[in-house]
Amino acid sequence: MGRVPAFQRKKHNKLSVLCIIIVMGMLLGVIAYDSFSLKIKEEQYISRIDELNRNIEAEKQRTEELKEFEKYTKTRKYAEEVAEDKLGLVHDHEIVFKPENEDK
Repeated sequence: MGRVPAFQRKKHNKLSVLCIIIVMGMLLGVIAYDSFSLKIKEEQYISRIDELNRNIEAEKQRTEELKEFEKYTKTRKYAEEVAEDKLGLVHDHEIVFKPENEDK
């Protein structure tokens, strides 16, 4: 078997190094792209978490308001207000004034 001349080995080595550099560049590009994509997803997830936390706080506030309203609905004052507004009832000592030209 014959030996490969030195200039052909150098050419072969240069071609191998060039291929390795191209592959490494492609890998670096893919890694950079994936890293950028992950950063964008992370920012989206963080904003979504913030939005959900705001929703949780709003629902907690609403729950407290509903609990207060539930307590209020069990009071006599609420019953009187409903009777006045919905049923038109009044206390014995109250006088009701109605307009003369009431449109029906």
